[in-house]
Formats: sequence, C-alpha cells, structure tokens
Amino acid sequence: MSDQPVQPPEQVAEGEQKSKKQLQREKKEAEKAQKKKEHQQEQKQQEQIVQEEDNCVGRYGDLNLIQSQERTNRKWTKVGDVDQTLVNQVILVRARIHNSRVKGKLAFLVLRENYNTIQVVAEKGEFASAQMLKFMSGIPVESVVDIEALVKQPFKEILSCTQKVELEVRSIRVVSRSLPMLPFQIEDASRRITDFEDGIQEQKQEEPQQKQEEVQQKQDKNEKQQIQVMLKTRLDNRVIDLRTPAKQAIFRVQSGIGLLFREFLVENGFIEIHTPKLIGGTSEGGTNVFKLKYFNQDACLAQSPQLYKQMCLMADYDRVFEVAPVFRAENSNTHRHQCEFISMDIEMVIKEHFTELLDLMGDLCIYMFKGIEKRYQKEIEIISQQFPFEPFKIPEPVLKLTFEEGVKMLHEAGVNQDPHDDLDTVNEKTLGKLVREKYGTDFYILHRYPKKARPFYTMPCHDDPNYTLSYDFFMRGEEIVSGAQRVHDPELLVKQIKEKGIAVEPLKDYIDSFRYGAYPHGGCAFGLERVAFLYFNLKNIRNACMFPRDPVRLFP
Repeated sequence: MSDQPVQPPEQVAEGEQKSKKQLQREKKEAEKAQKKKEHQQEQKQQEQIVQEEDNCVGRYGDLNLIQSQERTNRKWTKVGDVDQTLVNQVILVRARIHNSRVKGKLAFLVLRENYNTIQVVAEKGEFASAQMLKFMSGIPVESVVDIEALVKQPFKEILSCTQKVELEVRSIRVVSRSLPMLPFQIEDASRRITDFEDGIQEQKQEEPQQKQEEVQQKQDKNEKQQIQVMLKTRLDNRVIDLRTPAKQAIFRVQSGIGLLFREFLVENGFIEIHTPKLIGGTSEGGTNVFKLKYFNQDACLAQSPQLYKQMCLMADYDRVFEVAPVFRAENSNTHRHQCEFISMDIEMVIKEHFTELLDLMGDLCIYMFKGIEKRYQKEIEIISQQFPFEPFKIPEPVLKLTFEEGVKMLHEAGVNQDPHDDLDTVNEKTLGKLVREKYGTDFYILHRYPKKARPFYTMPCHDDPNYTLSYDFFMRGEEIVSGAQRVHDPELLVKQIKEKGIAVEPLKDYIDSFRYGAYPHGGCAFGLERVAFLYFNLKNIRNACMFPRDPVRLFP
C-alpha cells in the first residue's frame, strides 16, 4: 500500500460540473442582489436628504413662466465669452443642459449655448445642499436653465468642453424643461460623418427619403455599438438636429456668405431689389412650375427673378441684386436638388463684352471664399469635426475655360461628350476632377455653352450661333452659378422665344421693356445652399438647408 496521501479533488471540479443555466442563474441572482443593495442605499440617502436641513432654499427650483413680468437689467454672460478673464467673478448664464452626472456629493453638468460648452460643478456644502443636488439630478438634458456661478480655473485642463474654465454653482433655476425622451441624442447626431453614412444619406430617384432607415447601428474598430442618426430622422426632427454644433456652425457661415455677397456688391455700386414671387401665367414660360389660383387667375410661384431683374435694368437701375427664395417643381430626389432654395441673383449693364461680368463675378467669388476663411475659422473647425473635408482651393486669377476646351479635356480622358449638348452630372464631376489635377483649383468658370442647353434670353455668340455668351461656375465639380449676357434686342428675343416653343403673349410686358431703348446687359444666379454645401463638401444639400423642401418633404 502506498504511503502517499490521497489527493482531494480539485476545487474547480464542482464548478466545472455546473451547467450553463446554473451559472446564468447565479449571475442573475448576484446582479439582483447588487441592485437591491444599491436601491436600499439610495433609499437611505433619500431619507437622510429629507431629514437634513436645506441651506440652499430659494437658490434652486423651476421658474414661473416668463411673461415679461419685470426687467431687472441683470448682466448675462454668453457661454462663449466665459474665459480666464472672468476667473473669481460670479456670473449669470442661460443655456441648455448638454449632459449631467450627479453622484454622491458631487454634480457635474455641461452647459451648451450655440456650439459653445462649459463644465459646471456643484459640491455638497455651503453652496449646494443635498436637496439641491437631488434637484439637479432630475433636470432632463436639453432643458434651459439659469445658473449663477463662480468662474474658477480647474486643476486639470477640461478637454470635453470648448471653454477652459469651469463654473461653481451658486444657484440654478429651470426656465423650461425638456421632455425626458428625445427623438435622438445630440451626441449621436454630432458624430463624425463616415463614408458609410454618406452612402445612406445620398438620395437617389429610385430610393426616396421615406424608404431610408431611421437609425443605423454599426460597430466601430473597438466593436462597440454606435448609433448613426440617419438623414430622414434628422429632417423629421429638424429642430433637434439644428442644435448640433456642426449645424450651428454651418448656418452661421451660410449667413456670412449672404453678408459677404451683399458687402461686395454694394461696394461695387449695386442696389438690392425685391421682385414678385407670384407670377401670372408660367414663370419664364417654363413647365417646372408650381401652379396656383390667384383669385380667378392662373398663376405660379417664381422659378427665378430673371425677367424682373432685366426689366429693372431697362428702368435704369444699372446694377441690381436680390437674395430671395425661388421655386422649382422638379421631381428630382438627388443629393443636390431642392424644390425651394435661396437664389442670390445679379444683373448689370455691360459696355462692350460679357467678360466684364465674368471678371467681376470671379472677384466676388474670391471675396466670398477668402472672407469665409478669414472670418469663420472657428466654425470651419467645428464643421470639419463632423464633416471632414479638404480645404477649398481657389488660386488667382480665376480659371476660365470655354465649353469647347472642357469637352476636349473630357475627350482626351476617354469620356464621351456631345460638343453641342449640356454636361450631365457625371461629366460635370469628371471635368471637375480633371481641372483640379491639371490646374490645381476647385473653382473654375466654363463659358460659351451650346445654344440648345440655354434659355431663350441668352445672347448667341457672334462667331458661331450654335454657342452662346453664357457661363457656369463650378465648385468641386458641381455647378453653383449659371449666367449669361442677355438678349436686349426685342426682335431677336421674340425669335428665340418661338424657337423654344414658348408662347410670346404671356411675356409681352417683358419683351416690351426692351422696345424703349435697351442697355446691353448680363447677369447670373448663385444657389446659396449649394455654395455652403460644396465649400464644406457636406455630401447632401439638405445639410445646408434649414428646412428642406424636396419632392417628398413638405414638413416640418
């Protein structure tokens, strides 16, 4: 018999014999016990809070509805203005709660105003009672609050907010509570746009908006679930989406584009005009119009102010512009078309040659693009965080190519293009790539378009009537401006109207304006949303339109 003692079985043997169901049951029971323990601790804390004396009575709560009852002239500070110069000062801010975390004796909030954020801290003590912390924990995100706080320099740099100081709460009052459940979270809607999401967002005619998925979940490199908020969901809940930092920045820059446009033109002797948007008959004789009844007459919404801005020139307003909505009944569900958009129109008299207009409009574009880069650096950085894009390249002077030269470049690249037909979207983009490779620019002018591709009021070329004194401006391979020298001879105008198969009589007032002495003139129109959309390469023009209107969307 061996002297060796009998070895006891390994302790893990029993565990190994347990079934998966037993292990899962034990895990659930342990989790349940932990939750029960936490709940009991929370109840105990709540009982202690009730029993504690509240030293912050009157310094937190919900405000009564503001109905202009009084005006105290208190000084308010914007979140974006809170910096090191205000350290150790008590200030008053009104902003949204971007996120919050209350645990034990500490509360951390992040306030957001526009695209600026700041950290707020409250610690149980002289300026924050247990009751006050409990109140703060119950305020839903996106609620609007008034906070009085001491500005402090934090011990560690705050990386999660735009402002590098923090606020120590003295009082907090809710102005307006948000619903606790949002259609989507601001953080989710602010994520960096990926190529994957761009593909989902880009709409095609055979795949209209309503068929898109509302929310797409995908895995990142760390295999963590991330929610991608789809375009349809954003547009259905537009007010929430417009709160995201990138959208706040986009529409501030877009406002700046309009300002820069006006600045340049006013400085160069233009005046702003306002033309009718209710038009008798059909606008410019076109078919893609929204028709309506104007009392007992047929009318439509204006496709453009084209005819009226020319008539203004014939009334001796020699340089005019207008920034206003126009309407196109085009059933195009694409990434760049809208049924209503803001058109920035220009019309001016010329002395000898339509390049007078081309040169001035080229200078206008340089002024706008340089102005964006100079005045909106912060907004550009914010936009690029969600919509990464290559810097817009526009060397001076602006590149000008004839349509024939553009066709030649396409042919040399093996692309089929009829020299007497308009460019389609694919060839536009292809030509844009070829131009960038050869000339190093994202912006260029293409002029002398074929006659069949332009409207009846376009002046034909003197050396070849198959081509016209017309032009388009391109950004990143897509058209943003269309213009031309106009026909100012009434007989030639009537001839070209008839050639297009358009009725002359509804255009009588327009034609007659050239019968009383007419100045040679020309003009163009920019699409405001397209300028912003292409400058920042936003992938879909709806990202640059506050409340888009397309063939499937009339709300909100």
